[in-house]
Amino acid sequence: MTVHNLYIFDRNGTCLHYSEWNRKKQAGISKEEEFKLMYGMLFSIRSFVSKMSPLDMKDGFVAYQTSRYKLHYYETPTGMKIIMNTDLGVPSCRDVLHQIYSTLYVEYIVRNPLCVLGEPLQSELFTSRLDSFVRALPFFSVRAA
Repeated sequence: MTVHNLYIFDRNGTCLHYSEWNRKKQAGISKEEEFKLMYGMLFSIRSFVSKMSPLDMKDGFVAYQTSRYKLHYYETPTGMKIIMNTDLGVPSCRDVLHQIYSTLYVEYIVRNPLCVLGEPLQSELFTSRLDSFVRALPFFSVRAA
């Protein structure tokens, strides 16, 4: 099992942070275009799920899976979106994504007076702690599936 990459978007669709671990295939487009495509896809999927669900969904969209990878999604009450792509064997990462937000983002970005909210994250401490956190996950592996 492995983690491929992680995106953090604000409520306006700005990619605040991107990390990559075991990503074998690149998108073939610029990172800015990739971020726009990812955010647009998430916006569309969330809208589709909310309109088509036969039940009142408390959490809404939380994940989807293809034949090659699984996308895990977490949205905070303020509209921040955290997305992690993993291989298929990884169970739900909702709690992991919530931990990234509550323990890492809030601690190293929100409470840091030097960090400007709404702009791409420049904190090396956040980046290194996030990397350590993800590498310590029980399903993280250095070999990609």
